[in-house]
Amino acid sequence: MDYEIKSTALDGLRTDCLVIGIYAGRELTLAAARADELTQGLIGKLLQKLDLDKCGDLHLLLDAPGLAAERILLLGLGPRKAYGPQIYRKAVAAAVAFLRKDPSTDLALTLAAEPCEKASPRELARDAVMATEEALYRFDACKSDKTKDAPKHPLTRLQLWLPSREVEPEAQNGLAQGRAIARAMAMAKDLANLPGNICTPSYLAEQALALGQRHEAIQVEILEEAQMRELGMGALLSVARGSRQPAKLIQMTYRGGRPGQKPVVLVGKGLTFDAGGISLKPGPGMDEMKYDMSGGASVIGALQACAELALPIDVIGLVPASENLPDGDANKPGDIVTSLSGKTIEVLNTDAEGRLILCDALTYAERFEPELVIDIATLTGACVVALGHHANGLLANQQELADSLLAAGREINDRAWQLPLWEEYQKQLDSPFADMANIGGKSAGTITAACFLSRFTEKFKWAHLDIAGTAWVSGKDKAATGRPVPLLIQFLLNQAGRTE
Repeated sequence: MDYEIKSTALDGLRTDCLVIGIYAGRELTLAAARADELTQGLIGKLLQKLDLDKCGDLHLLLDAPGLAAERILLLGLGPRKAYGPQIYRKAVAAAVAFLRKDPSTDLALTLAAEPCEKASPRELARDAVMATEEALYRFDACKSDKTKDAPKHPLTRLQLWLPSREVEPEAQNGLAQGRAIARAMAMAKDLANLPGNICTPSYLAEQALALGQRHEAIQVEILEEAQMRELGMGALLSVARGSRQPAKLIQMTYRGGRPGQKPVVLVGKGLTFDAGGISLKPGPGMDEMKYDMSGGASVIGALQACAELALPIDVIGLVPASENLPDGDANKPGDIVTSLSGKTIEVLNTDAEGRLILCDALTYAERFEPELVIDIATLTGACVVALGHHANGLLANQQELADSLLAAGREINDRAWQLPLWEEYQKQLDSPFADMANIGGKSAGTITAACFLSRFTEKFKWAHLDIAGTAWVSGKDKAATGRPVPLLIQFLLNQAGRTE
């Protein structure tokens, strides 16, 4: 899909389909008013017979006089007073979804010309790309007939129309960011949507190596089990013992900053399938545990975006990858393992394995002397209970870092909600036999999971994103969402000073 900024006169804009917004109550947008003039009042007359009051309402008009476009798509935006970035994104997605079934292959969108509170031209251009790519995304890698559901006339170009050339540079910047974020999300979704028999720890490692081959700025190193054993990663390796698939610790290093700059380290949980181990999960819905590597997928996607955007920052991605299956050599409830930090852990529930592979990766991150560390994990069902499927859970040992992540999430509509990390919760992890237990009981499960991780992050600024409720949607139409890739990239853009 190609994306362009166009500032030509509306009547000279050549396209298969020109998308024009209409507010509720037949109120015209700026582009609609101009189109009404050019068509000698045709738009206004037509609206007297139409109901386009809701966001996403559509009406296709053919061969309108006075315009070079072959088709005009009138698109409802809802009430003007309610119009904002969220409605804008929803409207763009509705138009693109409709045109997937239309002969049009070239789309011109006028919505970015409309004043939108708290959204700059850069953000409007970025969001147009992201909404378009989201609407067009299909996963058919495992289907024998990839043409069955494919559009007969796929969209190949989107022109973003702006009435003034003054904001073109800013909008072009937004297109570049939108493309990089959308591609990173697509990569994360592709990896997560693959079944566990294909997307194994070794497969994840291969994809990371391929990323390094495509981008000179990214160096990739894969630590094998023998190396992890030599280092003393007893917690991570204890999870892998139940699987025939060897564990991998994927290390990706992006160098874009100045010499001596401390890196941002992203640690993504890479559990390519989680059956719960000896503490076996219920059968219904267990197929969705292929998504338990979504945190790792988001880190791989974020590193790709760093390279594509040439961010002036150093970023290291760590993905501890394993499976968690029942086996004669698997962890048993009551087992005690020794982590890379030297701290011992009583495994009371083998289904609380994500924190075991993450804690060794977090300790490993110390060697990079990081500026800050963020881990991303589908860690607790308790987070879904607490926040549903809308907000990423956020906990941190430094409020400034938490505030920066919250702000980045709001800016790109991949929001997080902060939960407390108070000392009072730590006692729930007490164990009579080891330094700590790997679970803290039924109450405050998301918080106690983060409390566990916090014991391995005392030497650096750290934040934890629990994405159990946001990484995928369940049910018949189950699919990966690509979150929190937008939040991570926006945070890195802000860290690098590249928002504008």
